[in-house]
Amino acid sequence: MRTVAYIANEFPSAIEPYVMDEVRELRGRGVHVICCSGKRVAPSSLGDAEREFWEGTRFSQPLSDEELVKAVRRLASDRKALWQLLKPVVQELPRAPGRRIRSLGHTVMGAALAEELAAVEVEHIHAHHGYFASWMALVAARLMGISFSFTLHGSDLLVRGDLLSAKLRACRFCVTVSDFNREYILRNYPATPPWKVLVQRLGVDSMPPRTERTAPPEQRRFGLLAVGRLHPVKNYPFLIEACATLRDAETDFLCWIAGDGPERTALERLIRELRLQDQVLLLGHVPRPELAAYYRYADLVVMTSRSEGLPVVLMEAMAHGLLVLAPAMTGIPELIEHRRNGFLYLPGSLTDFVGMAQWILEHKAYLSEVGGAAAETIAASYDRQRNVSLFADEFLRRISQPEPIYANSLLQQVQLPV
Repeated sequence: MRTVAYIANEFPSAIEPYVMDEVRELRGRGVHVICCSGKRVAPSSLGDAEREFWEGTRFSQPLSDEELVKAVRRLASDRKALWQLLKPVVQELPRAPGRRIRSLGHTVMGAALAEELAAVEVEHIHAHHGYFASWMALVAARLMGISFSFTLHGSDLLVRGDLLSAKLRACRFCVTVSDFNREYILRNYPATPPWKVLVQRLGVDSMPPRTERTAPPEQRRFGLLAVGRLHPVKNYPFLIEACATLRDAETDFLCWIAGDGPERTALERLIRELRLQDQVLLLGHVPRPELAAYYRYADLVVMTSRSEGLPVVLMEAMAHGLLVLAPAMTGIPELIEHRRNGFLYLPGSLTDFVGMAQWILEHKAYLSEVGGAAAETIAASYDRQRNVSLFADEFLRRISQPEPIYANSLLQQVQLPV
C-alpha cells in the first residue's frame, strides 16, 4: 500500500471541500493518506463532513517544546541541506523582516513534519495551495529524501507566490486549476519545464432544476448573491459601492453576502455610511446545505474579486442554472462565455458592473437559455466526481513513475538560479 501525506494550511475546511474529495478518492483506491494541517482546527467549528477527517489529521501548530527541539536538531544535523533550504528565503523573499521570520518558522515546522512523517514511511507529500504549508512540504520532503507536489489555485499564485521559484524547482509536479494559471507559471517562471505543470479542473455536483419563486415579480426584489470569505482579495467594498449606485438609480434589489472573515467590521461600517442597511445583508458563514436556499432565491450571483483561480462558487451557481456576473480575468473566461452561459464585466470597472447588472435585471425574463447553458457547461466539463477521478489517475501515475531523465535531483533543483 502506498503512503502519501496531504497537507493544507488549514484542514479540514468547509470552504475547501475539494481537498477532502481528493483524499477520499485516493483512499478509495487503496492509498494510505495521512492528512496534515499547518494550523490547528477547532472541532467545534466543523460540520459533519469535516469531522470525518478531523480525528486522523496531524496538526503542526502549536509545536511542543520537544517537537521544536527535535526539529531544530534535525535541521542543524545537515548544514549543507539547511543552507540550501535557507538560501531561497534570503534570495527570493522581499527584504521584509516579517516575511522572512515567518518563513524561517515554517522551515522549522517543515522539519517537525519530517520528524513525524518519517516514522510512518511516507513516500510522497502533496500540499494543496501554494501558501506556507507547501513550503513545509518542500522542507519535509527535502529532509526525508522523498518527492513532493502541490496545487496552485489563484491568490497563492497571483498575489502571494512566496518562494514559488524554489517550490517549482523542487517539486516533482505542480497541479493548477486553469489554462491561464499554467501559462502564467510558464511565462513568469521560465525555468519550469512544461511537463511539470498539470491543469486539473475542480468540479461540483449536478443540481436539480431550480424551482422558480412563486411571488409575482412586482412583489419581490431583484436578488443579488455573493459567496466568499470576507477578505480584501474578494473586494466586497466594490460590491457595496455598486449597490449604492443601484439604489441611487432607484433599482429595487436585495444583496446577500454569504461568508465571514477579517473584513466584516469594515464592511458593516461601509454599509452604514452608505445607508444600505435595507439593501445589503451580511449573512456570516452559511453552511453548504443552507446555501442552497439562497441559490434558489437569487436572480444573479455576482463576484467582485481582485484575484481568483477558477471559482467553485461560480460553478455551483451555474450548476443551479443561475445567471452569474464575474470579472473577465484570470481563468474565469475559461468557465464563462459572455452572454452565452453567463456574463462578464471589465475588472475594476464599477460602471461596467452596474451597467451589466441593470441590463440583466431588465432582460431577466428572456435569459432562461443562458441559465440552461450554464448548467450544461458544468455537467459537461466541471463534474466533481469525474474531475476528482481524473486527478487521482494523474496523481498516482506521476508519483509511480520515475522522474524524467532530464529532471534534476531535488538538491540540484534547489541550487539552480532563478
